[in-house]
Amino acid sequence: MKRSLVTELFALTMCLWIKPGAGPGLGTPVSYSIPGQSNEFVLIEWGGNPMQLLLNDKAVTLPVSLTDGRWHHVCVTWATRDGVWEVFQDGKRRGAGQNLSPWQAVRPGGVFILGQEQDNVGGHFDVTQSFMGQMSDLQLWSRVLSAKEMQSQANCSEHLDGDVLSWTQDAVELHGGLAELDHQLCH
Repeated sequence: MKRSLVTELFALTMCLWIKPGAGPGLGTPVSYSIPGQSNEFVLIEWGGNPMQLLLNDKAVTLPVSLTDGRWHHVCVTWATRDGVWEVFQDGKRRGAGQNLSPWQAVRPGGVFILGQEQDNVGGHFDVTQSFMGQMSDLQLWSRVLSAKEMQSQANCSEHLDGDVLSWTQDAVELHGGLAELDHQLCH
């Protein structure tokens, strides 16, 4: 999925299904880079470090555990007001905080990439930060979803398409030896 953002985001929720690979660390499930700021929005776990959410090059550690080789539903939320963030794993809130890039928007004009951390817009990838595992149904909204909305997606009782990004087969471009698998997580 290689997409751009056309307007500023003052709040967001990103949810996806993740199944880690056999190796150490998950890598980078998703990154968004703009000119002059390679870490505008990044979800990353590499080098033996816990998973982190980066916004405008500021980072918080996410208290999630994805080391059991199973599929997990992960959601992160953020709002510019006070930089409030939350992380949910399998429908349960695992952590929250504030002061993550408060009063700053996620700026338009960049590129979203799945599976790689960007050191420049749309490129200059570091193989040690590559995503290792499987992912599905990535959705991105321009608002903070309620805990009930995230829980209903994790337990497959409801499906909401993201208004910024929505996972569809035609939206995903495969590069670098990736394979598309037919797998239904909620059926």
